[in-house]
Amino acid sequence: MTESTVDGVRYAADGPVATLTFDKPGRSNAMDVPMQARYGSALRQADADPAVRAVVVTGAGKAFCPGADLGLLDDISAAPPASGGGHENWRDVLAAAAVGVPVVAAVNGGCAGLGFVIACSADVRFAAAGAKFTTAFARRGLIAEYGIAKLLPELVGQGRARDLLLSGRTFTAEQAFAYGLVQEVVPPGELGLRAHAYATELATYSAPRSMAVMKAQFSREASLPLPEAAREATALMIESFARPELAEGLASWNERRPPRFPPHPAP
Repeated sequence: MTESTVDGVRYAADGPVATLTFDKPGRSNAMDVPMQARYGSALRQADADPAVRAVVVTGAGKAFCPGADLGLLDDISAAPPASGGGHENWRDVLAAAAVGVPVVAAVNGGCAGLGFVIACSADVRFAAAGAKFTTAFARRGLIAEYGIAKLLPELVGQGRARDLLLSGRTFTAEQAFAYGLVQEVVPPGELGLRAHAYATELATYSAPRSMAVMKAQFSREASLPLPEAAREATALMIESFARPELAEGLASWNERRPPRFPPHPAP
């Protein structure tokens, strides 16, 4: 296992699964700009590593990520940056949606604001029983940041998304499950093991190329009319017939063994 902590983000690679842990003691894992940048670079590092086939994102201690460090917001309030300044840190915040490797958010505790966006940009979300969520933006005098006004309706529907964004109210993991925001609610002591087991299953049985292409399809085809989405998917399907993944997928099924899919991108 390799492990390092830089700017409040711990990166650990254990076989085909990498775990990114927000670890900022004393600040409940609140994010500043270097921490945002490190989160994005760590995800891209995992995506570029052919040995890594799935990623788990979680928090140390009792919080997942409560959002931006309030000290940073105080500084911004005192001296607001000029509009149109070309700020690109959204690329780090939304990195989970941009990388080809599947990302599983294991929400162990408080998840708010910027942390909420990070969780929503993951592919799958598990939460510890009793974990608290809030969009928080409206209650801080802010707007729906980093594309959450697009992400959240796609996950929970327009009505519920508007409720959660406009009210900024706090809701529980159990409510998040009822809304369709999280896929499973797990006892707190079992969350890490469950998320890692799920990520290991993806890494073992799903083709890395297939998952990367599907993630691109989720982004691209959601905005297309159904006939156009079907045409694009058909072209991708025909292309996949010539890829080694299909032959290996069929062979592993016939031989009743785990597949040995090549990494993606291929080294």
